[in-house]
Amino acid sequence: MTGLREIAQGAKTILIAGHLRPDGDCVGAAAAAYLYLKKIYPEAQISAYVEKVPEVYRFLDPEHSIFVEKLPEGPVDLFLSLDSSSKDRLGEAERLFDTAGRTACIDHHVSNLGYARENFVEAGSSSACEVLYGLMEEELIDTRIAEAIYIGIIMDTGVFRYSNTSKKTMEIAGSLMEKGVPFWKYIDECFYQRTYTQTQLLGRTLLTSMRLMEGRVIVATVTRRMLEFYGAQTEDIEGIIDQLRVTKGVEVALLLQEIDDQQYKVSMRSNTFVDVSKIAVYFGGGGHVKAAGCTMRGSLHDVVNNITEHIEFQME
Repeated sequence: MTGLREIAQGAKTILIAGHLRPDGDCVGAAAAAYLYLKKIYPEAQISAYVEKVPEVYRFLDPEHSIFVEKLPEGPVDLFLSLDSSSKDRLGEAERLFDTAGRTACIDHHVSNLGYARENFVEAGSSSACEVLYGLMEEELIDTRIAEAIYIGIIMDTGVFRYSNTSKKTMEIAGSLMEKGVPFWKYIDECFYQRTYTQTQLLGRTLLTSMRLMEGRVIVATVTRRMLEFYGAQTEDIEGIIDQLRVTKGVEVALLLQEIDDQQYKVSMRSNTFVDVSKIAVYFGGGGHVKAAGCTMRGSLHDVVNNITEHIEFQME
């Protein structure tokens, strides 16, 4: 069976990269892959790159030895893509993907069509970290690697609350706990804990939300002005969409983040039968059946109307 050891065999230079606006699964997978490969191939030149590591996950790289701020200048022997459903989601790292000697992708997005030379895509898995775990040798997973994988799993499963959680997911989490992961601490600090700024932004966003389609859809918007007023960053938005999703009677939750004039980053969550990944792919994005996103242009009114038209079609 091909594993991470075999994927990287013979590579002297390795770049590990994740998707734009990295989340816990992306950062956790990148950190875990780096630590694992560095243990097996200590002489290889290995670096991990993501657009910006959110503050809440910086503890995974306490010595600042994993993540680099600048990409390598020349081609690499192996480009390892993690949690990225398409090549263009790699951002600036895409240019090195195109020139790499070998490429491999480890992912769990249903919209991933296999853009790398070697693809390890399991759409039924809870997270990229779960797929990554299956490519590792159990005896080589130490506490630090286990911590990184655990973070990715709890963030993408909403601490095992989402329907993407399987028996296998729970078994993996149990084995990671046996490695000494302080799971209670990470669940609080990474998933539930909020800064005062994040709490204020959450409250403001919920207050300005509105329900559509007889209460089956809830929509909220985070404007650039709101972020500026509260002194908030993009990562402070994380978690708001999940608060919208659990509103009683709601099937689909939409969160629109204004990123430029008449340009919005759209996050979508569904509770039962609406496949939001189909909607996201239609508008140039991607994701999972119950969690997906895309970027859209137009007025706020037009963006909402265009998306709800697709939601309504599926509901009918």
